[in-house]
Amino acid sequence: MDVMTDALLDRWNELLRRCGAAVDPVPYGRDLLDRWSEPQRRYHTVEHLAAVLDHVDALADRAQDADAVRLAAWFHDAVYRPDRSENEERSAQLAVRALREAGLAEELVAETARLVRLTAGHGCEPGDRNGEVLCDADLAILGSGPERYAAYTAAVREEYGFVPEEAFRAGRAAILRQLLELPALYRTPEALARFDAAARANLAEELRRLED
Repeated sequence: MDVMTDALLDRWNELLRRCGAAVDPVPYGRDLLDRWSEPQRRYHTVEHLAAVLDHVDALADRAQDADAVRLAAWFHDAVYRPDRSENEERSAQLAVRALREAGLAEELVAETARLVRLTAGHGCEPGDRNGEVLCDADLAILGSGPERYAAYTAAVREEYGFVPEEAFRAGRAAILRQLLELPALYRTPEALARFDAAARANLAEELRRLED
């Protein structure tokens, strides 16, 4: 394991112990990191996991249960196959199996799985403070600087390399239009102030290029 994965494993171990694990958390963390390091991934990697966890930490005061959000961040793309549509559901099921086996409280297990499933569409009800933090953390990449955003879009294209160019452009454009039509891309005041304007500019520019 490299420096990043070692640091992530430390974060996982601390989190699971804090959440009341009745087992050694290390094997569970290593399994998750192995999943996040699979060869088909280009964007949904350990770097993305680390970034989401960092954003959750930054927004933790907004969450009702920040550790539930952190657990959901660990599992939200733990199962990831670009050619399948049930990744979030399978990731949620993995979370339930692993966290029950680790001895965490059932209420925490259920909340983690609910949050993982929420990332399928990033739609959460008003007042869902945990959901707002997780969704904002997961979508923070959209509001990054131009170079990082370009790297993100290139990595996403690589993950979907099996999709013909015309079909990819049409599908990606539809997603971008849907995002741009949202009244707000971010729910927490901090993320809204920090990322919304840049995200809308990035999305609009990418859509323009796709439609050229």
